[in-house]
Order: sequence, then structure tokens, then C-alpha cells
Amino acid sequence: MTSTQSPPTQDGVRPAEDVESARPSRRRRTRVVDKGASRLFRWTATGAGALILVVLVAVAAFLVLRAWPALTTPAAELTEKVSWMGEATSLLDFVGPLIFGTVLAAALALVIATPIALGIALFTSHYAPRRLASGLGYLVDLLAAIPSVVYGLWGGLVLAPMVKPVWAWLNEYLGFIPFFAGTVSPTARVLMTVGLVLAVMILPIITAVSREVFLQTPRLHEEAALALGATRWEMIRVAVLPFARSGIVSAAMLGLGRALGETMAVLMILSPGFLYSFKLLEAGQQQTIAANIAAQFPEANPLGVSALIATGLALFVITLVVNMAARAIVARRKDFSGAN
Repeated sequence: MTSTQSPPTQDGVRPAEDVESARPSRRRRTRVVDKGASRLFRWTATGAGALILVVLVAVAAFLVLRAWPALTTPAAELTEKVSWMGEATSLLDFVGPLIFGTVLAAALALVIATPIALGIALFTSHYAPRRLASGLGYLVDLLAAIPSVVYGLWGGLVLAPMVKPVWAWLNEYLGFIPFFAGTVSPTARVLMTVGLVLAVMILPIITAVSREVFLQTPRLHEEAALALGATRWEMIRVAVLPFARSGIVSAAMLGLGRALGETMAVLMILSPGFLYSFKLLEAGQQQTIAANIAAQFPEANPLGVSALIATGLALFVITLVVNMAARAIVARRKDFSGAN
């Protein structure tokens, strides 16, 4: 059987036309035309994605329009007509402590909940027997179905009396740390108790997302680590956790968003104050934006409602910033983890 290709030249290089002919021909991409149900599904999915942007823009426009009177009213007139602004001299002076308290409470809840959630997720995905893991995961997921009012009642009536001795011990032996300094509240209705309740509330979200990310770790990565002599914990440390890093960040940011906007549980537990204070065990120090809106809205006059909506606008911006930061972290690490 003879070859149609020309022999190579003296230097061993074939002519260019033979090289081009030897290359496999690329298949032309055929454009898929959606018809019938396929077209309907594509437009439905596109409309659902666009609806999210429309709703987001609508919420932002509503907040700006309703907060505009408070934003444009002179500070002296605003503080005179809105009695519950206290000693604040301007709207920014009033919103600042609320932003501080909101971020501090959410960060405290995140610090408490994230290690526990990761431990539960690792236990159910890599340590527990299948039946036990299934039942434990189901029980943890049930925590997300409990209303926030129930959490508020539990935190104020059950948890607060239980943690009073613990807070007193922290103040006595660790009072040199600013977080545990000051006078301990006799009712334990302080930000530390609120952070503990918020941690329980965001625990199911972080646990569920982290567990699913851990289960997506490639089996070959885990088996390769074990084959090299790694223990179970070493395998998790070198194979599972690096793969799930972006997923863990996403889970934590979801929990942080829930903690930032929580209203009723904070309102029912916390003894509020409007200070820039890191004292977590002393009453009358901090307040959150959402709880303050719920407390002041029923008796607010029109200008007061506008001021409350202005604080809601601040919370909206904080939430956007947190989510954008989380997306940036996930996008930067997605090539090295399970986010892709």
C-alpha cells in the first residue's frame, strides 16, 4: 500500500503541505437552535436570572427614595423631630454605633459557629457511620426551621440564666481582655449572649454547605494521601480542606448574611445601647440595625420612618460589600479548590 505523502527532504523535514494535510481536520461547530420546550426553558431561566437583578435594583431604589428625606434634612431639625435619636447630633452620628453593633454581633456569631460547624461537617462526612451521619445531619438541618422568635424566647428565658456564671467567670479571670472587661450584667442580656444565640441560628447553614463541599472531594485525592501513609486527619488536612477552602468561605459568608439581618432574637435578648464599645458582658452598650428598626418603627413619625429606612440602607450596603468580598475570595481560589 503506497503512501500519497511526498518523501522528506534531505534535512528530514517534510514539505508544509504534507504537514497541513496530516493534521486532523477540525469539526465545524453546528449552531444548536432551540425549539419548542427547549426555547421556553431557556427564556424562563434567563428571565429568572434577570428577575434577581430587577428585584435588587428595586429594593435599592426603594431604600434610597424613602431615606432621602432623612438624608437631606438638616441635622438640627432631624434630631429635634426624631426623639429617639438621643444625643446624636446627626444621622451619621446615629447610624455609626448601629453599624458597629451589627458587625460586632455578626462577627462574634461567625467566630463561634464556624469551627463547630466545620467539626460537625467533617464528622458527618468522614468519620461517622452512614446511619449516624444521616440522622445527625437531619437534626442539624432542623435547626434552620426553628423561627427566630423561638430562638429569642430560648435565649432570654433559658440560655441567659445558664450563662450568667460563665460570664462572671470570664470577667473575673479574663477581665484584662477588653471584650470581657466592665461590669457583668446581672441578667446576662448582653451582646455575648446574643452572639451565642446567633451562632446557633447560623450553624445549620454553614454545616450543610460545608458538608456537601467535603463530600465532593475527589476520591482519588483521598486515596492517594492514605496510600502515602497519611492518617485520617492528615488526609483531611492535605486533601479535603484545601479542596473545600472556597466552599467554606462561601458557607461562612452565607451565615454572616443571616446574622447581619437577624431581628427578633436580638430584640428579645439584648439590652440596647448606642456606644462604640467592645464590652461584650456589660448591658446597655450595643444595638443592631435590624433590632433598632423593629423597636422604633411602630411609634415613629414620617421623618423617623425615613431615618429608620436610612439605617436599613446602611445595612443593605454592608450586606452587598460582604457578599462582594466573599465572591472575590472564592473567585481568587476557585482554580485550586472545589469551587470550580
